Amino acid sequence: MNGARLALVLLAATSFLPAQDLKEFEKRVTEFTLANGLHFTVVERHDAPVASFHTFVNAGSADDPAGETGLAHMFEHMAFKGTESIGTRNWAAEKKALQTVEDVYDRIDAERNKGPKADQSKIDYLGMQLKEAIDVAQSYVESDEYTRIIEENGGVDLNADTSFDYTEYFCSLPSNRIELWFLLESQRFLHPVFREFYKERDVVQEENRLRNQPGSSGELWRDFVASAFEAFPYRNPPGGWPSDVDSLRRGMAQEFFEKYYVPANINIAIVGDVDPAQTRRLAERYFGPMPARPLPPLIHTVEPVQDGPKTAIVESRNQPLFAAGFKRPDQYDKDDPVYEVIALILASGRTGLLYTGLVQQKKIALDAEAAPAYPSARYPSLFVIFVAPAVGHTVEENQKALDGVLARLAAQKIDAQTLQRVKTKARAAVIRRLDKNPGLAAALAVDYGSYGDWRKLFTQLDDLNKVTAEDVERVARSCFVAQNRTVAFTVSPHELKAVGAGEGRE
Repeated sequence: MNGARLALVLLAATSFLPAQDLKEFEKRVTEFTLANGLHFTVVERHDAPVASFHTFVNAGSADDPAGETGLAHMFEHMAFKGTESIGTRNWAAEKKALQTVEDVYDRIDAERNKGPKADQSKIDYLGMQLKEAIDVAQSYVESDEYTRIIEENGGVDLNADTSFDYTEYFCSLPSNRIELWFLLESQRFLHPVFREFYKERDVVQEENRLRNQPGSSGELWRDFVASAFEAFPYRNPPGGWPSDVDSLRRGMAQEFFEKYYVPANINIAIVGDVDPAQTRRLAERYFGPMPARPLPPLIHTVEPVQDGPKTAIVESRNQPLFAAGFKRPDQYDKDDPVYEVIALILASGRTGLLYTGLVQQKKIALDAEAAPAYPSARYPSLFVIFVAPAVGHTVEENQKALDGVLARLAAQKIDAQTLQRVKTKARAAVIRRLDKNPGLAAALAVDYGSYGDWRKLFTQLDDLNKVTAEDVERVARSCFVAQNRTVAFTVSPHELKAVGAGEGRE
């Protein structure tokens, strides 16, 4: 959004109370829930003959079964592999070939499960059979046919994403192709084929290798989160631990799908040039046949109370990096808006306290950022601060300066001008989500899936406006304490020897 456009939107937004904005917006919203529990939110926008679709599934990498980390992420990779009729040259023959792959894999696993008594030569021989079976199954695949159909019909932005808490599938199409989307999307959920599962498993492993190379920022973040969380599955990387990914099986994906991809655990938002009545008819026709199944259980693991500071050290020859995280409650906590405001006070461009203090004044950092909830927010997580020390300056210098900023935030009330500025920025960020169809569809689906009501998109403005300087001081005082803190930083090989080789996490 350009500056002039944003200024006009902000002017319009500040001319009305959030409740009045919501009342006006609701006139264009149609909601309905199918008998099987699948919920739809439809917003009419007839400015252009296009529509955006956003499917939200309440299952992410935190829901990966023990020993099967990376499984939820696999669904992102298999999202658009096709159906029983799309993406195959001969489904009947491909289905048999896929079963043959599983049969050979079962024999390999059976031999491996013998432990020290396993016959490695037999495993190697079966491995060759497995490769041949996978090649046969691959010969029936019509690669990228699903994507090609979407693009040939004017579709754009076809993609998927897996977070710790949920998985999303999205695209935009001309409004006269809305039924095509209903057909393709529903078939993926009614009859999943899990085509090219092992091919995509290898892709995930390569992604993990590139993301977590020794000394990289990816390795730092992985070790940082694994150190911060002792028990809760936020500690597992979304792409999975390599040894787990190596053992993922197509049958595991089927079990995960049947448990989490149930209609009541899914909601879909559609925004654009659509007729709500027609949309409902299509939803009933294409998604109505999905069988209703029980909702999956919430994660019952509770992270133990942290009883002292933690540290993770990563050896790196690259530019030093530093991250600090402080335990905080989940997104449903009454103070959630306060954490949002504090993040903006600390890091909101060049006016944030971290940038002005560490980058501009002390000149000891190149950049400083803050995230109010990391790695996700449905369950208790971390308030995170990230600092890139400037050349010639150390992590220790930056940590000391950061401690000073946080101590001042907890000891004295933030001034009214700063508080109002960050609230205006927060409001602008919400408004930007409303500007384009894809962003609005995503926001509606995420808020409905996370809170059970898309109206959170509007009511959060009220919540942010209610945050006071006293709230900021109170939450900062309770959050930014050593007992809640986990620190991770990179050091050179020479520095690592100085602090004691192998000292790593405390």
